[in-house]
Amino acid sequence: MGLYHRFILLISLILISWSVTIAFGPQIKSLRVYSSGDQLNFPIIDYSDPDKESITIDFDVQADNMPNMNIIFKFCDADWNPYDNAFLSNPMYNSEMNLWFDKLPNNIQGARYHYNGSFPNNNVTFPFSGKWKFFIVDPYNKNLILASGRFFVVYPQVKLNIQVASEGLQGEMKEIAFSGRTLSLRTNFVLPDSLFSANVKRVEIIANRKFNYPIVINRNSFSPDRFFEWNAASKFSFIARNVRPGNEYRTTDIRDIGKYNVPPVYAHFGEIETSNLFTMGRRDFNGASYLFDFKNDQAEYIKVTFRLRSPDEIKSSIFLVGSFNDWKVLPEYEMFDDNGMMNLSVELKRGVHEYQYVTGQIVNRSVENINWEILEGNFYQTENEYRIFLYYGSEEKGGYDKIIGYKKIKTGAL
Repeated sequence: MGLYHRFILLISLILISWSVTIAFGPQIKSLRVYSSGDQLNFPIIDYSDPDKESITIDFDVQADNMPNMNIIFKFCDADWNPYDNAFLSNPMYNSEMNLWFDKLPNNIQGARYHYNGSFPNNNVTFPFSGKWKFFIVDPYNKNLILASGRFFVVYPQVKLNIQVASEGLQGEMKEIAFSGRTLSLRTNFVLPDSLFSANVKRVEIIANRKFNYPIVINRNSFSPDRFFEWNAASKFSFIARNVRPGNEYRTTDIRDIGKYNVPPVYAHFGEIETSNLFTMGRRDFNGASYLFDFKNDQAEYIKVTFRLRSPDEIKSSIFLVGSFNDWKVLPEYEMFDDNGMMNLSVELKRGVHEYQYVTGQIVNRSVENINWEILEGNFYQTENEYRIFLYYGSEEKGGYDKIIGYKKIKTGAL
């Protein structure tokens, strides 16, 4: 074999080895971000609240050897796009290097290592009020993103006054009675003299953990359901109408190793689920999950099968969505029809997971026309957490989307 062919063979072997490493490299599982060390908390740093001045990043890793990873933090615009602006990159304080991993008990199936870190710290700070993303990356190739997550940082400057009213569906005929139960959310505020009314951009409302499906009222777009009022001075009102409260989330509690042990493991022991259209659910964690501590000898991963007997009139595809997939309706979570029984198996860590069944259609590898209520119901009594964010076009540092107002409210509490 000639020198040239040996060189080509060597390069090919290196590329094959690299691709195998990527394909079978470390796998991040159960990635979560939450406030102040409490896994049930929404992921926000609120510098007006002494109990909400940090976030925790928590995940497991399945790998043969001790992982080597970094976390990079990036400031984002109101649409979660990281800024390509050196003034907003927070150099020298945007990375956590050489993460420390604990080893899980030897009997644990599904993962071998665990990471838990609190931020800000000596290495990482968050100087801007707004949306932030973090990226878990390979230390030798920062473009190799292993996982990512999102959280909010707020330095509130404006006091928000939220008014909630129960009302019937406005502007269209109700197909069935349950769809007529809606809320109106009105956000009122007075802008201080130090800020410019022309720079007020929008109000965004997030229900529970639905980051991917926010209610947005833009200043520059109007509809009968989303609009704002302004007195041409400093007083504003942003209104969202026809907000459906939905239902409490379904819950699977797979902590009992005696009950949920021998395959197949079902989300509800000995039960087949049905539509909750006319059934009010029990109080929940508002979209969070509660998982076993990594030191627990039972903190393993098991494959859980969700089973739903869907009503005959449901013709759309049915998807499973929950705390285990960041409440994002994804094509890979479409349920399979087995002679009228809808099935889907998901690997979950032992703990309590919240979820729902929704309908939709897959269009270009995404799910559209999502209906959250047709299988889950819609009740005024549903207890939801709504987080309201006020965005302002700051002219600092070359300009960015700044959160200047924040408020959390609860609705439907008995």
